[in-house]
Amino acid sequence: MDEVPGAPATQPLKPADPELAVFALDANGDLAQNIGRSLHLELAPHEERRFEDGEFKIRPLANVRNKDVFVISSLYGEADTSVSDKLCRLLFFTGALKDAGARNVTTVAPYLCFQRKDRQTKPRDPIGTRYLAQLLEAMGTDRVMTIDAHNLAAYQNAFRCDSDHLDAQALFARFFSRLVGGKEISVVSPDLGGEKRAELFRERLERVLARPVAKGFMDKRRSEGKVTGDIFAGDVKGRTAIVLDDLISGGGTMARVAAACRREGATEVWCAATHGVFSPAAAPVLESAPIDRLVVTDSVPLPSYMNSDLLQRRLTVVSVANLLAQAIRCCHEGGSIAKLLEEGA
Repeated sequence: MDEVPGAPATQPLKPADPELAVFALDANGDLAQNIGRSLHLELAPHEERRFEDGEFKIRPLANVRNKDVFVISSLYGEADTSVSDKLCRLLFFTGALKDAGARNVTTVAPYLCFQRKDRQTKPRDPIGTRYLAQLLEAMGTDRVMTIDAHNLAAYQNAFRCDSDHLDAQALFARFFSRLVGGKEISVVSPDLGGEKRAELFRERLERVLARPVAKGFMDKRRSEGKVTGDIFAGDVKGRTAIVLDDLISGGGTMARVAAACRREGATEVWCAATHGVFSPAAAPVLESAPIDRLVVTDSVPLPSYMNSDLLQRRLTVVSVANLLAQAIRCCHEGGSIAKLLEEGA
């Protein structure tokens, strides 16, 4: 497995900024520690104590009165800590920060949970994205920051507080441009819902490579846990197909698109997803899929079952630490997130 750091941070904050505090609630703190290093800032301490019945106490151990506070918490599930547990910790910690006099509290969730159900497709369906927004806002969250939301329009419309949306397009474009050489490339969306994301990435890759990049997409319909749809459209014959998605969970979507690209004549298939939310079932699915290279970011740490030799030879992790650090700096200092993304953090 390869690990690729993000671009070096520029114009770092002073080591002791009296108006800024950054906390990290993730048990796996590598990403948060790298964000702190990019900011030249020590992460603020907090206390978390669990009781015998599963309840907990969580509080900041640093003075936050009148400070601009950022709380890093990637909301993915682990074997010993569920998504709901992490969300509850974040909500209670946000409330404690507001009670302690924090001027602003920003939730920095590299991976934001409960976004897959973003609209009603069946009678009485829940709308998880909106409910999540209401919970965070009820506890006093002033701003939410995430990377590559599952549905950007749903994310932007769900929140009444400020919401910043980052993307990994520049990181992926920079990574793939070093590998492409003279190969002909096609960017493929695994479903129609992700076509806009793939198109924006294709346009960025064209600018980086300074030559045309083809495109394609796969039909996909999901109902009651079953995925159907076999229609493939686009130009991948004789090309390296780069399949782009926001996340990989069970691996089935990437596997079926990779197989379709091969059937349509692609010479190689490279798959990229911002969030590697790999379930235990993903490892065997991805091992047997016709995928030559798999690229994810460190928004979610890799689970141990993704460490097989076959997967490690294909897998690359690109860091989003500097992207998040510069976004925190922009928010704190009044900079432009749009300019940051356009320049390619």
